[in-house]
Amino acid sequence: MAPAGRYRLSCSLPAHELDVRGMARALHPLGGFLSVSRDRSARLWAPIDGANRGFAEAHCMRGHSNFVSSVCTIPPSDTHPRGLIATGGNDHIICVFTLDAPEPLYTLKGHKNTVCSLSSGKFGTLLSGSWDTTAKVWLNDKCMMTLQGHSAAVWAVKILPDQGLMLTGSADRTIKLWKAGRCERTFTGHEDCVRGLATISETEFLSCSNDASVRRWLISGECLQISYGHTNYIYSIAIFPSSQDFVTTGEDRSMRIWRAGECVQTIRLPAQSVWCCCVLDNGDIVVGASDGVIRVFTESLQRVATAQEIKDFELELSQSTIDPKSEDIGDINIEELPGREHLDEPGSREGQTRLIKVDGKVEAYQWSVNEERWMKIGDVVGSSGATQQTSGKVLFEGKEYDFVFSIDVNESGPSFKLPYNKSDDPWLVAYNFLQKNDLNPMFLDQVAKFIIDNTVGQTVAKTDTTFADPFTGGGRYVPGSSAAPTSGIDPFTGGGRYVPGSASDAVPPSGADPFTGKNAYRLDASQAANIYFPKKDAVTFDQANPVQIMGKLRELNGSAPEEHTLSDNELILLERLLSVVSHPYAETPTAQQLETLWKAVRWPEDIVFPALDILRLSVRHPRVNENYCSEKACDQFCSHLIKFLNPSGKQANQLLALRALSNCFTSEPGQRLMMSQMDPVVSQAIELRAGSNKNIHIALATLTLNYAICLNRDRDIEGKAQCLSVISTVIEAVQDLEAAFRLLVALGTLICEDVNAVQLAKSLGVGSQIKKYASVSEPAKVSECCKLILNLL
Repeated sequence: MAPAGRYRLSCSLPAHELDVRGMARALHPLGGFLSVSRDRSARLWAPIDGANRGFAEAHCMRGHSNFVSSVCTIPPSDTHPRGLIATGGNDHIICVFTLDAPEPLYTLKGHKNTVCSLSSGKFGTLLSGSWDTTAKVWLNDKCMMTLQGHSAAVWAVKILPDQGLMLTGSADRTIKLWKAGRCERTFTGHEDCVRGLATISETEFLSCSNDASVRRWLISGECLQISYGHTNYIYSIAIFPSSQDFVTTGEDRSMRIWRAGECVQTIRLPAQSVWCCCVLDNGDIVVGASDGVIRVFTESLQRVATAQEIKDFELELSQSTIDPKSEDIGDINIEELPGREHLDEPGSREGQTRLIKVDGKVEAYQWSVNEERWMKIGDVVGSSGATQQTSGKVLFEGKEYDFVFSIDVNESGPSFKLPYNKSDDPWLVAYNFLQKNDLNPMFLDQVAKFIIDNTVGQTVAKTDTTFADPFTGGGRYVPGSSAAPTSGIDPFTGGGRYVPGSASDAVPPSGADPFTGKNAYRLDASQAANIYFPKKDAVTFDQANPVQIMGKLRELNGSAPEEHTLSDNELILLERLLSVVSHPYAETPTAQQLETLWKAVRWPEDIVFPALDILRLSVRHPRVNENYCSEKACDQFCSHLIKFLNPSGKQANQLLALRALSNCFTSEPGQRLMMSQMDPVVSQAIELRAGSNKNIHIALATLTLNYAICLNRDRDIEGKAQCLSVISTVIEAVQDLEAAFRLLVALGTLICEDVNAVQLAKSLGVGSQIKKYASVSEPAKVSECCKLILNLL
């Protein structure tokens, strides 16, 4: 339902004691909406029975110890058929409520600063954004993953309707598109903080910003349209039901209605900051502002306020004061302004503003196209040369304020001016003050508390306080500002003797069972489920030709730097080691053999691959595994292998490093090491998905599968979320069916017997990604495995 007529006041609700900072449409049998406030409460409003207009408070929720900044509804589920309510606050937590209890059902902790944005999606997924620069994905009472990539506060978040895509907007001026926990694209164009997001469809969305613009985007990255109309920060944006039209609110005291990207109506409010808005199912608009009042506007004649209520609203508006800078009025010379006769001429566009001089004061009027009249929207202050003695205000940089504090960050450094009005949000003022003056954001609570303590019942002209850098104990801290060779051919000799990663050295053909090495793989559904979901034993790379490996090692030893050249005795040691680890473990590798192998593994990248091949075979041996993966040596060992995963490096090294990391899972020391280093290993390994080498893809899928096996055993839901993200990302890149099959087994292992993991996989859209494998005819194991997973989902 798109806006067709003129919106007028329907009702005003003196709902909260302080600013209304967040709003959302409610999942309530009678309709209605939710509001949250700096007064630390969240309230559910339902239409009054039998009335054409008006709302009554149906439910009040308290659980935060500080201001409440954001709110959203969580869709109904089998457990909670009426849905849930989530609120985020300046106390760094998220409270989740039922519709009939005043206390939280549970709280979500993990953010390190204000939770300023919330969005919900399918299957109970919740996305939160915070001043700590991160966004988090929650499922029930658990954090599934943390989205890291922004360099400043995440002011806006939105879960897209389908495909498992998520959006975040930040004070770093960018918007990021996330899929399965990984940033797919960064949108740039806004010139200031991104404050709001709204989704039009699965492929389009809107953003609003402190740069006073609204942008329309395709998720492919293209900006389709830029709309201007506001004269100051735009705080919120909401879409009309079944429409591409929208409404915005901002710091210029206005709510604006837009059709086809053009502003068609401007409604001013008697409050400086119009923080939030939402659109109800019937098309009515609800807005919350800094005066604590909720106002509902409608285009329905049946729901319009009485004539007296509208008259009272317009009177209140006319008596409000206007900051010329917030309205983009600019410098004013009162002597040059016209009188009331200037209002005899009609305006030329909706929302046009005119200033006139009346009895030595400046009055502002706005043109209404629908009503064909000028409406007074307030008195302009700061334009008449008033002083603090005559106006009760303090003049600072051409604007009048209730308070101007002088803040010293250290005893010897300069002081900074902090202007503040009683109607301002102390936390937002503190945040802007710290950003403007490049001060440590950790001072936020301290500055906001200072403002609150010094503006209660008294006027403070100048107050000095000193802030120390919490890290150094000193004064000012300035944070960073916010902005292949042919297969079968030896690449070194041209021969065909030894090629790491070739078919003979890699894995069984794609028709073979990679877990048994047999070609006759075919199981019915129940057998497959019992064997693979969950899979319990690590998958390793065991095949090798020791004679070829040692031949290549001896050949390349001649070109190794002098300090790395192996002696004849050392070559014999490695040959013996290779023999020991390639057969049933009748012997134990010696310390001298392992030292020699480590020496060879540090050869230059161009010639190191045969040494890496010996390493990936050796690390399967318990003695070798313990030696390289123990606490004493693990950091050096792991970081050295990660180095070979660079996408610009040699493919042979990439392949063998992946296999060595996979083989680490054969013993407990290696498992501990790989789990402790999961983030750096996976973050680097996943970059190799972009290549076309199928053996690398198979090795990457095997590494992922081994992580899934450990995670299933440990019941680590956050680790499972990270692994699901890897599967979702890699399975789109691989073409080889063997790699796809191993990823499918990893997926089944992760979600088997874990309801939370199933729900998370659904929310990430993994089911739609793997459907194509259900129709694979050969090898049959791929389609059978896929169908089993789809049944689980």
